[in-house]
Amino acid sequence: MRLYPENALIQLEFDKITSILLNYCQTNMGKEWVQEMRIHTQLKYIQTDLSQTQEYKFIQQANQYFPSDFVIDIRKDVHLLGIPGAQLSGEQWLLIRRLLSHLEQIFKWFDDERRSAYPNLCLILNDTYYEKYMMESIDMIIDDRGLVKDAASEDLAYIRMQLYKKRQELRRIFEKVVSRLAKAGYTADIDESFSNGRRVVAVFSEYKRQVKGFLHGESDSRKTAFIEPEETIELNNELYSLEQEEEKEVQRVLRQLTAQLSPYSPMLKEYLKIVGLFDYVKAKALLAIEMNGQMPEVKNAATSHLIQAYHPLLYIYHKTSGKKTIPIDIELDDESRILIISGPNAGGKTVSMKTLGLNQVMLQSGLLVPVHPDSQMGIYKQLFIQLGDTQNLAFELSTYSSHLTHMKHFIENANGKTLFFIDELGSGSDPHLGGAFAEVILEELSHRHAQGIVTTHYLNLKVMANHNKGIVNGAMQFDEVKLEPLYQLVIGKPGSSYTFAIAERIGLPKNLIHRARKLVDSHHFELDKLLNRTEQDLQLVQKERKELHKKLKENDALNSELQKTLHKEKHIQQINLLREQNKISEEKLVYLKDMERKLRQIALDWKKSDKKEEVMKNLYHLLFKKNDAIVINKLAKKVDKQYKELTQPIEVGTMVKLKKNYQVGEVIGFKGKRAIVQIGQLPMNVALTDLIAVQKVDTKN
Repeated sequence: MRLYPENALIQLEFDKITSILLNYCQTNMGKEWVQEMRIHTQLKYIQTDLSQTQEYKFIQQANQYFPSDFVIDIRKDVHLLGIPGAQLSGEQWLLIRRLLSHLEQIFKWFDDERRSAYPNLCLILNDTYYEKYMMESIDMIIDDRGLVKDAASEDLAYIRMQLYKKRQELRRIFEKVVSRLAKAGYTADIDESFSNGRRVVAVFSEYKRQVKGFLHGESDSRKTAFIEPEETIELNNELYSLEQEEEKEVQRVLRQLTAQLSPYSPMLKEYLKIVGLFDYVKAKALLAIEMNGQMPEVKNAATSHLIQAYHPLLYIYHKTSGKKTIPIDIELDDESRILIISGPNAGGKTVSMKTLGLNQVMLQSGLLVPVHPDSQMGIYKQLFIQLGDTQNLAFELSTYSSHLTHMKHFIENANGKTLFFIDELGSGSDPHLGGAFAEVILEELSHRHAQGIVTTHYLNLKVMANHNKGIVNGAMQFDEVKLEPLYQLVIGKPGSSYTFAIAERIGLPKNLIHRARKLVDSHHFELDKLLNRTEQDLQLVQKERKELHKKLKENDALNSELQKTLHKEKHIQQINLLREQNKISEEKLVYLKDMERKLRQIALDWKKSDKKEEVMKNLYHLLFKKNDAIVINKLAKKVDKQYKELTQPIEVGTMVKLKKNYQVGEVIGFKGKRAIVQIGQLPMNVALTDLIAVQKVDTKN
């Protein structure tokens, strides 16, 4: 991306974003990726960088493990490996082995499932592969302490075996000498020590001539002498010779290993590059999590449709201090190319402008941005910015002269792929003349199809936006009652500067304010007053709209809850109905099984029994008992309607009802504990316990 002026990124505070990124990096390689970060103008690079950051963000938020524990910069060691005749030490080989182990973990992490889940992160490994030969070669020579193994060569194994034997022999002889001298009382408090790598015995200085051997020196107090006994001199010489041979063989083995793996130096450099790149992507993901960065839809065109966009640094600062950040919506495209933002000072005009600028630069650098995911952001190839006082004393330029110099560059170089930001266009000169130049500049930038944001207090620019295609007004809202900015951007209308309202609220003398109003052109004053009133009315409408929207959401929630309740109740009813139906079906099934069993038994009885009449009686009782019960139930209902039960004793002439079949008759006599009941033309002999006294009910009443 082409930037103007040179400090454009500093004016947008992009350097603070890179500082945060650097703090998140754990490796020098990752920090170098941050410092070399480019602002891309090609869609494929931007989408790849954004997708990689988005995927690593998912890994972090899901608390998944990703290998990222190798943070040591060993590029000098790897470079040395590639130089012919070089030799790496055991410690250096340990570090290279750690790098290889780390890369092995990364390659294993990207199994088939994760390659599908994180295809863009997997692209980092596309140009290389894991070479296990290097690890195997190092493990054959170097142990986990960085020392050359005995088995590294046959000569080294033999030398170390000889060293072990000589040291054991030296230890036995030396212990005998020390024991002898100790019995003689010659040894000092420290029985033995080492001098120049040779084992010596510490004796009192007055006895040094009684001990045969080589005097290596005395203590600072001259009370103790250090003597190498003559019995061990030859062994020490042999040990020294073997140690020298061991060191030569170790160096030879290390040189051989270095030469053997020297061709893999470029691959190791690529591995370090991968480590740095993953560290860089991780830093971008951590930054995105801190500022709630999202991945909007990226279009290969000059367009900006930001929904609920936050200024990244302001969001982080407010998040730390517990304050609320107000998001803004901004839309720029070829139809609405230039947005003129007006409103009171300290109302958020410049912050709104920087919000778009900083987010755009971050996006094209491959960073997720704090906007709603439904936002659409395009690609610009030029970014021009002019913020604050641009006075240049070195070139003897006034503020306005410097301002015009910048505008000259804007006009000469702007095109349809340019995004520009101008703070207080036309300021620094006579308001009428500066305003006229500002109109001309905006018209020219609009004709060149450049897109951008301009902040101003000039009324003529606010009026201009309503008569020029491609230029739209925007206003920062202000609470006139509380005298507080609301930091909310409203597109489509100009804003008032609230000059007189602020003056009244802070307590300026009313006579001064009244005199100032008289000096202002009446049309100018009325227009500002109208803008003021319009903005307050708009705030009221927005407040009522929010309240209505809240009520509608509550209504929808209640309706949804009602539907859930009705659905649940209907579901319960259906379950109960099915349960009853199943119950009836089960009863029928039990009845049919019982009936089948009884019929089988009757058929068996028919074959075996001689009393066929008894079997037929049982069959009749089985088949028609239920029907008789139905008839009796119907008759009972009919009798209960016509007759009322009484509690009086039963006598001759009493109307009675039979309990079993609900027939009604008159008692005509008694025979013991049984009564003779006349039912129709037929007298019946019935037990008194089966009778109930009744009285006919008068149905006319």
